[in-house]
Amino acid sequence: MNSIAILGAGTWGIALAKMLKNTNKEVTVWSALPDEIEKLKKTSCHPKLPNVSLPLGIEYTADIKSAIENKDIIMFAVPSVFVRQTAKKCKPYIKDNQIIVDVAKGIESDTLMTLTEVINDEIKNPTVKYVALSGPTHAEEVSIDMPTTIVSACKDIEIAKIVQSFFSSSFMRVYTNTDIKGIEICGAMKNIIALATGISRGLGYGDNATAALITRGLAELSRLGNAMGCSPDTFSGLTGMGDLIVTCTSLHSRNNNAGFLIGQGLSPDEAVKKVGMVVEGINALPAAIKLGKKYNVDYYNLDVIISVGYRVKSHRGTQFRIWAMGIIKEYMKKGFALDDDRLKRLGGGNYFAELLARIRDIRSAEKSILEIGSGNLCYQY
Repeated sequence: MNSIAILGAGTWGIALAKMLKNTNKEVTVWSALPDEIEKLKKTSCHPKLPNVSLPLGIEYTADIKSAIENKDIIMFAVPSVFVRQTAKKCKPYIKDNQIIVDVAKGIESDTLMTLTEVINDEIKNPTVKYVALSGPTHAEEVSIDMPTTIVSACKDIEIAKIVQSFFSSSFMRVYTNTDIKGIEICGAMKNIIALATGISRGLGYGDNATAALITRGLAELSRLGNAMGCSPDTFSGLTGMGDLIVTCTSLHSRNNNAGFLIGQGLSPDEAVKKVGMVVEGINALPAAIKLGKKYNVDYYNLDVIISVGYRVKSHRGTQFRIWAMGIIKEYMKKGFALDDDRLKRLGGGNYFAELLARIRDIRSAEKSILEIGSGNLCYQY
C-alpha cells in the first residue's frame, strides 16, 4: 500500500502531501480549481505556506478521475461544506474495499451527519472503509516537520492500523481508535469553542477566561458525546482535550483568530474575509444548535452569552442588545414575555405544556385570593 489521492489543495492537504511524499508515498493532489493546480505546478509552493518548498514528484491535477483511480487511499481534505459534492464527483470511480480517509472537520447542518457519514451517504458502497484522521494538528507545523500526534479512527481496528502505518513518520505519531463518531464530533465542535476563546481575547479578557472556556467547553463536548453514545475516553484524549487546547490557544488557529476579530468589532463575514481561510467553527454552529436540541443537551452558559452580547462592538452586538432590551421592557410592563414562534413550534421541548401548567397554577391562586377577599381581608401592594 503506497499510493494516495488527496482531494483538496488547502494548507492541511498540502502539508500532508509533503509529509507523505517525503516518506516515499505516491501522492496525487486534486483541486476543483484549475488555477490553484497550475500555481502549485509552477511554484511548488502553497501561498499560505510561503516558506515551505514542496518536494518534487507530487502529481497535481484538476481531473478527479485520474486523481483517484487505482489509489490505495483516497483522502478528503476539502472544507466541510464541499465534502458532499466532492463525494458525488468521486462516486463513479470508487472501487470495492476502497479506504477513504477524511481529515476535514465538521457536521453537515441539514442532516447532522458526520463527514464520513456524508461521504458514505453519497458513495453507497457497503465495502468501502471509512477512517477519520484527526487530532491536535496545525498545517503550519506539520509542513516544517515539527513533532505531531494524530488519531486514526475506524470501526474496524485493522483498517485504522493500516492508515496508522501509512501516515506514520519520524515526526508524526499516529494512534488508533474505534470511536469514529466521537472523534468526528470532537473535531467539529472544538472549533466553536475556539471561536469563543478568540472572542474573549478580542474583548480584552485574559487567561482566566480562556481557561474557563476550554475546561467548560470540554464538559459540554463530553455531555453531547455521552448523549450520542460516544466513548467518554475520546473526549479526554488527543482528539478531545488535545485538539481543544491547540485550537483555542494557538496563533495558527483560524477559528481563534476569527473569534478575536469578532471580539474586536468585525462582523463574522468580515472576520472570515480577513483570516483568508475557511473558518469551520462558523460553519459548525447551525449543526451544534440542532444537535443540542435533538439530544436535549445544554452546552452554553446563558450568563456568559448575555455578558458578551452587551460588550461586542459590532452590528450583530447592537442587534442583540435591541432584542434583549425589547424582552426586558415587555417583562417589566406585563410581568411576562412570550416567544410566540417558539411556542407554535413546540420550542423543541414541552414549553407549551409548561406554560399551561403555570397558567392553571396562577388561576388557582387567583381563585384563592377571591375567596379570601370575600372574607373581608384586604391586601396592599
